[in-house]
Amino acid sequence: MVTVTVYTTSRCPYCVMLKNFLSEKEVPFNEVNVEKSPGEMEQLIRTTGQMGVPQVEINGQWIIGFDPNSIMTALQK
Repeated sequence: MVTVTVYTTSRCPYCVMLKNFLSEKEVPFNEVNVEKSPGEMEQLIRTTGQMGVPQVEINGQWIIGFDPNSIMTALQK
């Protein structure tokens, strides 16, 4: 079973594009809005070293930004 977690903020257009992309591909995902969860944001920065969103974790693999090709590759592993 593939686990997909998307880290977003409320005003991020790329976050919306990413969520729409996953929905169109019928990929279930959990969303974590880091604006509403400052602790999650701190953990995200510690884990990836990146402050920007969106970030996606697919079965332990991190993808920074909206990168459909990398997302599809990670989903096929």
